[in-house]
Amino acid sequence: MSNTKESHVQWLGEVPKNWRTLKLKFLCDINTGSKDTQDKLPGGKYPFFVRSPHVESLDEFTHDEEAIMTAGDGVGVGKVFHYYEGKFAAHQRVYVFTKFKNTLGKYLYYYLMSNLKFEVLMGGAKSTVDSIRRPMLSEFPVVFPNFELQKKIVRFLDRKIKQVNDLIFSKQNYIELIEEQRQSIITEAVTKGLNPNVKMKDSGVEWIGKIPEHWEIKKIKHITQVKRGASPRPIDDQKYFDDDGEFAWVRIADVSKAGMYLNETLQVMSELGASLSIKQYPGDLFVSIAGTVGKPCISNIKCCIHDGFVYFPNYKYNKKFLYYIFACGQSYRGLGKMGTQLNLNTDTIGEIKIPWPSAKEQEGIISKLEKDVNKVDKLVELTNYQIEKLKEYRQALIYEAVTGKISVRDMEFD
Repeated sequence: MSNTKESHVQWLGEVPKNWRTLKLKFLCDINTGSKDTQDKLPGGKYPFFVRSPHVESLDEFTHDEEAIMTAGDGVGVGKVFHYYEGKFAAHQRVYVFTKFKNTLGKYLYYYLMSNLKFEVLMGGAKSTVDSIRRPMLSEFPVVFPNFELQKKIVRFLDRKIKQVNDLIFSKQNYIELIEEQRQSIITEAVTKGLNPNVKMKDSGVEWIGKIPEHWEIKKIKHITQVKRGASPRPIDDQKYFDDDGEFAWVRIADVSKAGMYLNETLQVMSELGASLSIKQYPGDLFVSIAGTVGKPCISNIKCCIHDGFVYFPNYKYNKKFLYYIFACGQSYRGLGKMGTQLNLNTDTIGEIKIPWPSAKEQEGIISKLEKDVNKVDKLVELTNYQIEKLKEYRQALIYEAVTGKISVRDMEFD
């Protein structure tokens, strides 16, 4: 005789026969927070849960209890979850689940974190859903065992998830070390050259230090023009976009996740949109001056850049050298207007002083860096792949535990 039964929920399949199924509204109270992002206070006494994995803070609390929280709209829908016991506050577009009945709060947290995304995707017509409504939450089906087994599942997951999270954290730290090594390799090459025995002189520029005696120091504006991108307005007007357009639309996020080369973007411009922006072609170099400041990219595609980028229209040398100048992450330090984040402009970029070897030496430096940096990049790529696999394993582990796919014996002796 089978020990399972059909759940009648598409993404759940069969579940243990002795487990119960109830709608979420019968297992907890469902409300929303009352605070706004502008209420946050750095260094505040209490955690302030918003619609992202990052937890803000403030000096007052609206709840003092055990709670689960999830993003009600934005990119965190079905992805961002928090569990907390104690005094806290929540954003007005964060759902707060409290006063648990029939289930442990921590068990329900794991269950929602694993399964709510399936219901969200089924309830929307696209793969990225902008919001989740209270009726969807109220009717959300929850499968759960008795309290004793819930406790075992929670203990098992707490232990296993901590092990996975610790491993992910160590690999993320490793990537940071590799990235620092990458910047060090680039900085050493573009400021010191390839000959360790060459006579050096003081550059007079703090971030550069000493340079080979026969090198020059030049301002970028004396090497090339520096111009700014442009945006059609209002930028969210759909007439400026067309999936069949010729020119891709470059956002800061596209450049942030790209390596040396930009190969793709999420959006494509219409002919009208492209006519109101700045066109770039394969081989062109541009640099972000807002958001992720100083991130250089060489385009492999036809694209348009907005006014959060600068470009170099008459640069006559190998653009990879200037790319590496920015990629070392030092040249723009201390420049720009400091507010909530650093913003640069064409003037501040033009005033940057950089080391300037001969064109022949630049080619040698580029050739050496392409080999050395490629080795580092492959390590980063491999480690990121391992992190993604660990995250997939963590998610699968939670799903299998809270849907009865893992037996009690597995949990006791794993």
